[in-house]
Amino acid sequence: MDIAALSMSMAQTNVMTQVGTAVLAMGLDTIEQTGAGVVDLISESTQAMERSVNPNLGGNIDILV
Repeated sequence: MDIAALSMSMAQTNVMTQVGTAVLAMGLDTIEQTGAGVVDLISESTQAMERSVNPNLGGNIDILV
């Protein structure tokens, strides 16, 4: 194998590796955003459930001066 073909092969492998890494990074970002959305949904549903069980909770404040 000559030097030019080896150089082209190595360059192509390098580009393929960089593209694969970029695609994996984009996938990781998407997964992180989805996870954050799931955490928000769980938090909101927990708060809604608490309000449905105790609808008057936090409605009045007793202050003694």
